[in-house]
Amino acid sequence: MQTSWVVQQSDPAVVAALVAKLQLQPATAQVLAVRGFADPSKAREFLTPTLAGMLDPFLLVGMDAAVERLLAARSQQEQLCVYGDYDVDGVTATALLVSGLTALGLRVGYHIPHRMDDGYGLNSEALRAIRADGVTLCVTVDCGVTAVEEAQVCREIGLDLIITDHHQALEQLPEAVAVINPHRSDCSYPFKGLAGVGVAFNLLVALRSRLREQGAFADNGPDLRQWLDLVALGTVADVVPLLEQNRLLVASGLQRIGKGARIGLRALKQVSGISGDVTAGQVGFRLAPRLNAAGRLESAVPGVELLLTSDRSLADRLAQELNDANNERQGVERRILDEAVQLVEQSGGVNGRYSIVLASENWHPGVVGIVASRLVERYHRPTILMALQDNGTAKGSGRSIPGFHLLDALHACAPLLLRYGGHRVAAGVSLDVEQVAAFAQAFEQAAASRLDQQSLIPRLQLDVELEPEELTTVLVDDLQRLAPFGAGNPEPLVCIRGLRVLEHKVVGSDHLRLQLARGRQQINAIAWRMAGRQLPELIDVVGMPEIDTWGGGARLQLRIKDFRSAEQSHAA
Repeated sequence: MQTSWVVQQSDPAVVAALVAKLQLQPATAQVLAVRGFADPSKAREFLTPTLAGMLDPFLLVGMDAAVERLLAARSQQEQLCVYGDYDVDGVTATALLVSGLTALGLRVGYHIPHRMDDGYGLNSEALRAIRADGVTLCVTVDCGVTAVEEAQVCREIGLDLIITDHHQALEQLPEAVAVINPHRSDCSYPFKGLAGVGVAFNLLVALRSRLREQGAFADNGPDLRQWLDLVALGTVADVVPLLEQNRLLVASGLQRIGKGARIGLRALKQVSGISGDVTAGQVGFRLAPRLNAAGRLESAVPGVELLLTSDRSLADRLAQELNDANNERQGVERRILDEAVQLVEQSGGVNGRYSIVLASENWHPGVVGIVASRLVERYHRPTILMALQDNGTAKGSGRSIPGFHLLDALHACAPLLLRYGGHRVAAGVSLDVEQVAAFAQAFEQAAASRLDQQSLIPRLQLDVELEPEELTTVLVDDLQRLAPFGAGNPEPLVCIRGLRVLEHKVVGSDHLRLQLARGRQQINAIAWRMAGRQLPELIDVVGMPEIDTWGGGARLQLRIKDFRSAEQSHAA
């Protein structure tokens, strides 16, 4: 699919000021300028994220009521249950609150719903079982903001409910002791992009603050920084913007993951082939998928236990189980992707279509969301994939493209759905099998009314154009000051034009290793999953400068994101 390259423009005077005041490479200053950090003080703050920049958690509406109820539970030694979710955000938030609240003096257990048996969010039968076990207070993480009926069940059975969530709220909120969610229309908390684990961490910060005021500790109480590794893991995995509050939490948390203080994460790093410092990319593509794998196929409980255990042998065993589950998940994913691509192509491709909606009785509901992401990458259309189940329902997950608010589109299809929820870029749906065709048509109409043809062309935002001689190890190090990279703060993309292909060879199954040159300057490059593309003799490239450490060496290379035939005016 042809991709549109958009080169960002900035004021040269702004770039020069950033270079002078912050001692930056010009290319790094250019990236900051085009990303909205033209003011040197704002740019300096971005480059040096610290926990001192954390907002007051009591700005979150409902925080006061939640803390007061937790204080009462602590005083009376009530049994509390953390009700989590089976994705990485929910698993890390569950482990964080179970261990954090325990350290603050509460009696805490947890419940993680089974993806296949219980489904997403609060489940009335599970809540009744929790109450029957003597629990009097339930705290949700990463779910619950739309659970109006389930909150009513909690009132009927005498189970107090505190909801912490970050998904989009509906007009009617559940009746609970507190509903803490930055997306509440009446919430004054200025940053709306927290992950579920970020909201849970703020609850922990607020509770410890109040306990300190009451003189509950001989010293300052537990050091909450010990849980930032979980905050970073869940935040990166949930693909929320790595800006502002998330940026400072993740930056600190990645340092803790790198030090390997938590036994479970140390074991997970080992089976993932990671040692030493950890990047957000390694969290997103190596750690998180393994932690997520068990919850996608079966139960997410092993993931929670891995993060909670202090037993090294148990951690090693659980990490290996998760690694094995991830290998199994990858096989299931490849099969479903092949079948989904075949269905798209058999129906004539995506020309003239604004969306993709597919369903099959052969697909696993825990994996369709990942495959939907792969289809979005391939076809650049909002995509929903569904697994048809024996009980007559279809359960699916969707992923979006820039400029298309997935949850808003699902609102337009609500009469056809049994349940749905999510946010701008990802969502889940459940509906009767008989409604699948009607839903596909309604979703296509919703997409067509919200997208134009330009929206269906993938766009690469290019931060800066370089001359070949500007590609140096010094620049690589300087650009790393912009990390952690992820949603909202992608890796900087540089463009270099008019490069001659001196050598190229296929490595692995479908990757290209290239030797490029312009004049006397030569560039090593790698292009992942591009071996099948036609390679002109003279090309323009877009990519990320990096240091390649494969095989134990260290050499400068360009990781190519896209390439195309160069304009003849740039001929070498």
